[in-house]
Amino acid sequence: MKELIIDSYYVAWRELKKYFRQKTRMMVTVIQPFLWLALMGNAMSGLTNNPMAAQFLGTGNYLTFMTPGIILMTVMFTSIFSGTTVVWDRRFGYLDKLLAAPIKRGAIPFGKMFAAAVQGLFQAVVIIIVALLFGVRFQSGFLGILMILLIAGLLSFILAGFSLALSVKIKTIETLMSLINLFMMPLMFASNALFPLKVMPKWLQVIAKINPITYAIMPMRDLTVKGWAYNIWIYLLVILVIDAVVMLWTNTVFKNATAE
Repeated sequence: MKELIIDSYYVAWRELKKYFRQKTRMMVTVIQPFLWLALMGNAMSGLTNNPMAAQFLGTGNYLTFMTPGIILMTVMFTSIFSGTTVVWDRRFGYLDKLLAAPIKRGAIPFGKMFAAAVQGLFQAVVIIIVALLFGVRFQSGFLGILMILLIAGLLSFILAGFSLALSVKIKTIETLMSLINLFMMPLMFASNALFPLKVMPKWLQVIAKINPITYAIMPMRDLTVKGWAYNIWIYLLVILVIDAVVMLWTNTVFKNATAE
């Protein structure tokens, strides 16, 4: 286990070095939250003028309701495309070097998943800072913000694992992007990231309740809008279980695919 952790660290460090060296990408990471919060959040701000709408949202400020959803969407977009690194590594021959190196085979997907989680956390921190500047107040305080970041990181791990499991079988970026887009939109819109469950049709509510994205957004929104509650720990436990299942599945798929 110690060797696996060390090997995963070095794989993750390579991915993070590439990420932080891309200045344009870093700039977009900072600018994007301003655009999401300024445009999407404020465009719907008049919704809470209706008392019934405010009751459904649980807050009189739509931007406060929307902030966890923006964190989720940003983390989702970052993590779900992490599988493209495997395709590029295969194309340039670096994946063969990793497979031939004296490291644990599982360190390759785990390291990339950890790197995606760190990138997601970085973007979540930026969004939270921007949201605070826009007047959003997190009812759970500083510890609640830390919990939101933890959940964002765990969600990044899940989505990155799913992406890596797909990418190890796929040879081209175009095919991978098409499959990711096919799964990403239903995952996002069949959850309560943008709108509360109560306003959704019954059939969509059923789908949203089994959508893993919902189990991440619910505690994040409760911590933002309401504060601490006992069900937050239940959601966290569910996310941890999903993380464990995804890690095992991704590791198995990766080993089987690279053993051929």
